[in-house]
Amino acid sequence: MEKFLALVVEEINGEIVFEIKQISEKELSEGEVLIKSDYSSINYKDSLAVLKNGGVIRNYPMIPGIDVSGEVVSSQSDQFQPKDKVIVTSYGLGVAHTGGFSEYVRVPASWVVSLPKQLSVKDAMIIGTAGFTAALCVDGLEKHGLSENKEAHILVTGASGGVASLGIAMLNKLGYKNITALTRKKESAAVLEKLGASNVLLLDEFIPEKIRPLGKQEYDFVLDTVGGETLSAVLPLISYGGSAAICGNAGGINLKTTVLPFILRGINLLGIDSVNTDMKKRLTIWDRLATDLNITEQALVAEISLGQAPEIFTSLQKGQHIGRTIIKFD
Repeated sequence: MEKFLALVVEEINGEIVFEIKQISEKELSEGEVLIKSDYSSINYKDSLAVLKNGGVIRNYPMIPGIDVSGEVVSSQSDQFQPKDKVIVTSYGLGVAHTGGFSEYVRVPASWVVSLPKQLSVKDAMIIGTAGFTAALCVDGLEKHGLSENKEAHILVTGASGGVASLGIAMLNKLGYKNITALTRKKESAAVLEKLGASNVLLLDEFIPEKIRPLGKQEYDFVLDTVGGETLSAVLPLISYGGSAAICGNAGGINLKTTVLPFILRGINLLGIDSVNTDMKKRLTIWDRLATDLNITEQALVAEISLGQAPEIFTSLQKGQHIGRTIIKFD
């Protein structure tokens, strides 16, 4: 194979640098399936991967990119054949294993999902890890009572981000009527309402000066992508028997709360992890993403080239990014 382009992160003299360069197949991590990339997507985690002390990559050089969709070039596994359309998200991709910001990707066969027939390779990356995570949250909340009440009051935090914005669209598609979007970005209100939010709250008006152990019961269910102070302020407001699905820590990893919401209101805290989801569950969720949770037509998405990726890293790091950005490979 001739050389091809990839975004490579390296450590040079104690500093982290990255550039788009030509590499060869031998520079890819090991695996049974070689994929020609059609699309990748840029997640908040990817923006941290190019930073010193970003907490994502530990061994260099590395190709980031936790998502990819494309066509199988060669396979040592009977599960996949050349020309099969496939998806890979999470596991060690773009973290400990060369990832999706490359024209070719090689991965273990156990990481690969066959593209559902209802989706295109572009659709798969509009969804990507962000949509997969949002779907896990929605699925978890439904299993804890949400599916029984279309009138439930639902709060979605970090609403302009990839996971949350797709989550809002999914909840709206499923017919939930009362979706409150919590965001720092006043300018995103119209977009969030278009996605399906019935109400938009600004974070600086939402966080009280002092968080009380218990507050008014305002939300039956919560999809939290932020963590930290935001989640700390939300937990006292969850109604009796309600649940919060938590999947992010952009607002910090510390949680300040008391046992009172749990023992006096019986609320549930549902931890959501998309990285190591077992394949049986993964296939079930992708089936939903291709059918009842398919929001690819509603999603706010921008398409760029690999060379434009650094601009998106910066906007994500500054908290200025809205929606989803996908990379198209020629």
